[in-house]
Amino acid sequence: MNDFSIDSSALLRARSRDADAPCLLGLIGSGIQASKSPAIHQTEAAAQGLKCSYELIDLDARRIGVDALPELLREVERRGFAGVNITYPCKQAIIPLLHELSEEARAIGAVNTVQLSKGRRIGYNTDAWGFADSLRRDLPDVALDRVVQVGAGGAGAATAYAMLGLGVRELTLFDRDSDRAVSLMSNLSGRFPDRGVQATLDLPEALRRAQGVVNTSPMGMAKHPGSGVPLDLLRRDLWVADIVYFPLETELLKAARAAGCRTLDGGGMAVSQAARAFEIFTGLEADENRMRRHFEKIDHG
Repeated sequence: MNDFSIDSSALLRARSRDADAPCLLGLIGSGIQASKSPAIHQTEAAAQGLKCSYELIDLDARRIGVDALPELLREVERRGFAGVNITYPCKQAIIPLLHELSEEARAIGAVNTVQLSKGRRIGYNTDAWGFADSLRRDLPDVALDRVVQVGAGGAGAATAYAMLGLGVRELTLFDRDSDRAVSLMSNLSGRFPDRGVQATLDLPEALRRAQGVVNTSPMGMAKHPGSGVPLDLLRRDLWVADIVYFPLETELLKAARAAGCRTLDGGGMAVSQAARAFEIFTGLEADENRMRRHFEKIDHG
């Protein structure tokens, strides 16, 4: 799951204009003031001798909605950004505004990284890579026969794609917007015809049969407190993953640990997807271990 075609020409042009000019990057999304993305990218850039400025373009702070995405893209292009990361709730809405998609982004139907190069907007999805890498590294031996996923939005599309690629045999999707779950089911079933992908309205029943559950909904974020997974249905033999990483310990993960579940927080995915995005933006190879150490430092800092 890695089809990244890295074009560093935007960075090279920026350097040629002004040797002291930083590489401009940013994150577009809603309620992102607690994001660690600026620190992660800027620190890795500094370690490689590159000046980098990473801005938070928060829809909430600007009091605008997803319909402002066209103007936001024009803004970052005018200012000479090398690229922007995209997060909730823009990962699918951004697609019609792009000139080109990587093969993986097209298959997933969601974008979290946009490279701005030669007047073109190229969309990638590094979330799938990030989640798969995190799951392989931190929960390498969990059962993958029957998994439930809560959330079928842009992030959910990526994690579902990643899990099926890792060998999940039966994936059950739940979303408060049932049409969204059905749409994702249809897309994934076409791409993984040998797997059982289904949408459900009965989350408790699905969880009773599951070996693992993944929360990809915004529930658990500072802006969206609570849990998308009913906490009273957690049990010791259920592994639990949450892709939310601010805060790193969500209400779901805290309850899951108390119930004796094996757990996976969103930190590993956040770092892995950021490392791939950094490479796309700059053309430089990221030191993922260094990025992970810095992430842990600022999380405990």
